[in-house]
Amino acid sequence: MSRVMVYIDGFNLYFGLRSKGWRKYYWLDLVALAQALLKPGQTLQGVHYFTSRIRANGRNLADRQRQTTYLEALGTLPGLQAHFGHYLEKPRQCRQCGAQWMDYEEKMTDVNIAVQLLTDAFDNRFDTALLISGDSDLTAPLRTSRTKFPAKRLIVVFPPGRQSFELKNTAHATFTIGEANLRQSQLPPAVSRTDGFILQRPAHWR
Repeated sequence: MSRVMVYIDGFNLYFGLRSKGWRKYYWLDLVALAQALLKPGQTLQGVHYFTSRIRANGRNLADRQRQTTYLEALGTLPGLQAHFGHYLEKPRQCRQCGAQWMDYEEKMTDVNIAVQLLTDAFDNRFDTALLISGDSDLTAPLRTSRTKFPAKRLIVVFPPGRQSFELKNTAHATFTIGEANLRQSQLPPAVSRTDGFILQRPAHWR
């Protein structure tokens, strides 16, 4: 059996779903999705999920609550490990009117994915890696892995609405997540934590 490790760029996947207007698929069981993407003869070794907690700005309390609920629901899934980056304040300016404001930029996800992927390759934890992302910044770690470990296969799985010419040219193969996989890989409407607390699917995501 070929061992498969899955690496999920959380915000790239989220923005891909949002670009399609597929809010109804946000309550996604990432382990079930990873299993759905496997081919016959492959076995899932684990799922690494990379994201950052939304930073409070006084206007996004509901968004933060929904994200927290989802992250806690993912925490009940065996075989899934979450890795967190962070947000940094970044000044923005309107090119037309010159207005300035502070915005937030998500950091560390690309680095965290690169480190985990290359560490797993060095430790021989997979035969095939599935990278769910359309971020061209991840081309470098894929290229390094191909050079150092030519026997390992690197497959890029594009989120809906996401593509990268650079990733496509670097990976052994690419394909896009289909809507059927998303529809069939939803968490139950109610998820029980280990302490018995029931996590409900956010009404906004129905």
